[in-house]
Amino acid sequence: MFVIMVYDVNIKRVAKVLKTSRRYLSWVQNSVFEGDITPGRLKSLKDELGKIIGNDEDSLIFYEWHFKNYAHREIIGANRGLSEHDGVIA
Repeated sequence: MFVIMVYDVNIKRVAKVLKTSRRYLSWVQNSVFEGDITPGRLKSLKDELGKIIGNDEDSLIFYEWHFKNYAHREIIGANRGLSEHDGVIA
């Protein structure tokens, strides 16, 4: 499946969330990751991040597509993360 993860966490936890997320997904922009991931690996990512974040003040949002051919990705301005050659939707 294809996933976009967006996060808003306290500055004290940003580095841990960033490091953990990079093991599973590709960094696209500040606080945004995307990529193909299996359901099992997605569960592992959510479990790990759930142990890092503070549930009262932090937030994680996951958008999931089972078929990424239904999505379109367009970059306007600086491409801070992936290129079209990294296997993401264009």
